[in-house]
Amino acid sequence: MSTQRVIVVMGVAGTGKTTVGRLIAEALALPYAEGDAFHSAANVAKMSDGIPLEDADRWPWLDAIGDWIRDRAGRGGGVVAASSLKRAYRDRLRASGPGTVFVHLTGDRPLIEERMAARRGHFMPPALLDSQFATLEPLQPDEAGVVVDVSGSPEDITARALAALRRLGTPANPGTPANPSTPEN
Repeated sequence: MSTQRVIVVMGVAGTGKTTVGRLIAEALALPYAEGDAFHSAANVAKMSDGIPLEDADRWPWLDAIGDWIRDRAGRGGGVVAASSLKRAYRDRLRASGPGTVFVHLTGDRPLIEERMAARRGHFMPPALLDSQFATLEPLQPDEAGVVVDVSGSPEDITARALAALRRLGTPANPGTPANPSTPEN
């Protein structure tokens, strides 16, 4: 896998994007960015109050992440955790770094809800999980990326993600995936 690429670890809240993203970055010796850090104070306040974000709230957030992707795509790649729930969001991020690849963390709603309920100090309440699943548009076959199940330990999930990324390889044309996204169990 090309280290010039930026990897976006995506999925609904509670799938482990931060933990797995950091582990992927560590394994590949790449810089890591936390997507939540790019949110405005208004977005964080809205989510903390249990109010789902609308597209108008997300565009500036996605543009800030896109700036990071643009910078890292030209300087060795990187890993960023960002929900990227809609195809339009991923398209916007890909426009910033055409070689961007997505790791879609996915799992059963009860498992994700359990993990969200157990975490402390995060602004995203479990009450917003339904809106996250309602918004989610899974990776499509023409999108460069892999789908990884979140059952097991963070190390297990990371190992599956890294193996899937290796199989994905580097496409000859950055706009065309080497392989369609397929679930990794």
